[in-house]
Amino acid sequence: MKITCATIYIVRIDGRHPVVVELRTDEGVTGLGEAAIAYGVGETAAAGMIKDLMDAIVLGQDPFRIEAIWSDMYDHSFWAKRGGPIVFAGISAIEQALWDIKGKALTLPIYELMGGKCRDKVQLYANGWSFRAQTADEFARAAERVLEDGYTALKLYPLANPIADNPHGMIRHVSQRAIDREAMELAVARVAAVRKAIGPRIDLMLDMSGELTTDAVITLGRRLQEFDILFFEEPVDAFDPESMRQVADAVAMPIAAGERLYTRYDFRRVLELRAAHILQPDVGNTGGLFEAKKIAAMAEAYNLRVAPHLCAGPICTAATLQLDATLTNFMIQELYPYRAPEHFAIVDHAPELDVKDGYLSIPDRPGLGVELDHARMRPFLWAECGR
Repeated sequence: MKITCATIYIVRIDGRHPVVVELRTDEGVTGLGEAAIAYGVGETAAAGMIKDLMDAIVLGQDPFRIEAIWSDMYDHSFWAKRGGPIVFAGISAIEQALWDIKGKALTLPIYELMGGKCRDKVQLYANGWSFRAQTADEFARAAERVLEDGYTALKLYPLANPIADNPHGMIRHVSQRAIDREAMELAVARVAAVRKAIGPRIDLMLDMSGELTTDAVITLGRRLQEFDILFFEEPVDAFDPESMRQVADAVAMPIAAGERLYTRYDFRRVLELRAAHILQPDVGNTGGLFEAKKIAAMAEAYNLRVAPHLCAGPICTAATLQLDATLTNFMIQELYPYRAPEHFAIVDHAPELDVKDGYLSIPDRPGLGVELDHARMRPFLWAECGR
């Protein structure tokens, strides 16, 4: 079996833009992958990276040789070594698609090819529910809706401004680096109001997006630690694990990080410093399914848990669930359930549609377990390569 061509899509729906690749083989088996550059800027670059990797390295290869192809992309693209989100998002999307082909060809879900199941379902935490809230009361009312929908865990951004102000789908924060007293009091009031609304038994997480200085986030963190926080995410810039360790030492909350760390090589320093308690690799930008599995194994050696990051479309969700099934140190899974329905309609059946009581069962269809709706995807076609 050989890879003969690829079709690349940039999906643009309601401020989100997942980048999707579909690989085809000479035996008619296809595979899907997704680059997790679904908000912010960079989707065109990620799509271009996929095309460049396909043209230079992947076309003509045996799709079953996943580790060898990954190593070729890492070693022979030159820029992957010490690379960032664009190169590794491209590698991730292709790697997912290779696993999808292999699973379909063998009529097995991917988790069976990666060690088998450790669990049948995963607990979720809802994200994206507070993006249009501003006041503490608005945050509390939005959180009540999440509970009504059956979720037992949720995450919020204490410093965020409403996402309606932002055409690129990014979360804009109250301040950059510095934080004034008014912004700090609003952040504390939001968290206090949400904790009061949801009660003591619901898991609550806070995402700081790494935008404050170390002293500022420690000051704020000490104000927030009384609210029984499951984890305090990205308290400082992901490129500064030494400061992350300072925060971990200074606040009484578990530190989570990893959505902007790429491959096992970026995670190594965080582990060596013991700068985080929970790692958050993203299968759509850290290097793919097997790379995330390797990162989880490294975390296991340091007695840490893994809560995979997930911010993209339903293909990335399907891939992440396959990973979740295999992890012995899995903690909890992120999910964005409140996006526009069209976001989930690009595949035949998005996993997000099957949430029950705050949990998702692991799909058992071959490969990733989803197929593209080609009619819906046609307007998002960006490029084709191969024959």
